[in-house]
Amino acid sequence: MYQAFLLKYAEIGIKGKNRYKFENALCAQVRRRLEKLEGEFTVTREQGRIFVEAEGEFDFEDAIEAMSRVFGVSSISPVQVIEDKSWEKLTKEVGNFIEMQYGEEKFTFKVKSRRSDKHYPYTSPEICMEMGAYLLGRFPHLSVDVHHPEVFIWVEVREKAYVYAKSYAAACGMPLGTNGKAMLLLSGGIDSPVAGYMIAKRGVYVDAVYFHAPPYTSDRAKQKVVDLARLISRYTGPIRLHIVNFTDIQMYIYEQCPHEELTIIMRRYMMRIAETIAKETDCLGLITGESIGQVASQTMHSLAATNDVCTLPVYRPLIGFDKQDIVDIAEKIGTYETSILPFEDCCTIFVAKHPVTKPEIPVIRRSEESLSERIGELLQTAMDTIEVVEIDE
Repeated sequence: MYQAFLLKYAEIGIKGKNRYKFENALCAQVRRRLEKLEGEFTVTREQGRIFVEAEGEFDFEDAIEAMSRVFGVSSISPVQVIEDKSWEKLTKEVGNFIEMQYGEEKFTFKVKSRRSDKHYPYTSPEICMEMGAYLLGRFPHLSVDVHHPEVFIWVEVREKAYVYAKSYAAACGMPLGTNGKAMLLLSGGIDSPVAGYMIAKRGVYVDAVYFHAPPYTSDRAKQKVVDLARLISRYTGPIRLHIVNFTDIQMYIYEQCPHEELTIIMRRYMMRIAETIAKETDCLGLITGESIGQVASQTMHSLAATNDVCTLPVYRPLIGFDKQDIVDIAEKIGTYETSILPFEDCCTIFVAKHPVTKPEIPVIRRSEESLSERIGELLQTAMDTIEVVEIDE
């Protein structure tokens, strides 16, 4: 029935003279998603709207689903394109659209209009009134409700005319690539995939680093993280996942440092490694899934101790979220069921019985001095043996 779609955006609309850059980035992301589907699609921008036209056969549901995951798109409306926008032809085609879409179904409606062609003989309010009168005359079983209609019938008059009555919600946010790139510390838990999704939603490309600790963590734990990266790549675009063998570093910390400080010191070395990779790959910051007070390593004191080793910004989009808030987003983006699979990551294996919750940075630094003999060599080995996996949806 439909061969065209109208894509609306929200936040891009408040941009100034550089809005076209965001629109172009959005078009590029829509094209990238659609090129993976069967069929040919043309994506164009026109006066605050993005139009997608399909040539030949395509899967309607697949197209809607793909476009709904593009950050920057707020809604998707399947439209009927009306080439001849003369008033007589326009009213007839809108009536045909309603008949084809709804048949004999009874409902209340309201016509809404947008006239971008200022030479058109009817203004937007006139189109609404006259079109409403025509539809009431043609379909006496319908009625108008301007306050709470069951159906909005949209008519847009541009170089061509467009009519639509249904819209599908999309991801919103900002187009990928408009805000640089950041490095996500990705574990097998619920939080970090959600954090990556939320930062990507602001237009940031995401790469990821995962700390693997064989034989204490299994290949199934590693595959779980790969699967999570693939799931969030449906939104974030391609991800380069850096898999770091962290076993020797963890064991050395375990042997040399006070056990109540293990989690903090291990976390500090993870941040050091992640930052090194981030700088080598032109990332502008680190992303973590930390939320204040969720566990011992996420108290205000612990986060300060972690930040102490970083020079890049650390973005924590979940910092004020309750756990249920995070779970809700994980379920929405499809990562929750994978995240709760019972494969341990390298953090949970070495958790102390009584971890420090208010670490003092000078004390932590002194504890790390006991690592000076071998830690540089172990860090270099970890960097030299990184496995990089290219992941795309």
